[in-house]
Amino acid sequence: MKNSYVHHLCIQTNSYLETIEFYTKGLGFEIVQESPNFNGRDFNTWLKLGAFYIELQTGKQHEILTQVNSNSEGLVHFCIWVEDLEFEVERLQRMKCNFIRKNEKIIYHVENGYLCKLIAPEGTIIELRNNQGI
Repeated sequence: MKNSYVHHLCIQTNSYLETIEFYTKGLGFEIVQESPNFNGRDFNTWLKLGAFYIELQTGKQHEILTQVNSNSEGLVHFCIWVEDLEFEVERLQRMKCNFIRKNEKIIYHVENGYLCKLIAPEGTIIELRNNQGI
């Protein structure tokens, strides 16, 4: 796979407006395309952060999507590097975002840096970290 990169993840949601607000106002994504009534779905929307995209879609009409389970196989979380982790955590706390605590702490040290995890309205776990390495 020469000259390739990860283009996007697709996330489905039952709470479209809440999810849009979380990713745009909370995490800084911009809406680049919003398609209502898309193939039997209320919305199919493309969000962008840098060169990374999320395809956000609602379930098919009259379909209630089941919740994500972090103890299942497959994608568990995705990570966004941030320059000032403490600032971002304080800002997201003011937005009443749902953080996952470890030993009662929101920000904690793991090997080569600090990170935190929060849960998006649709259940996706997002990691924020201040170290660009692995």
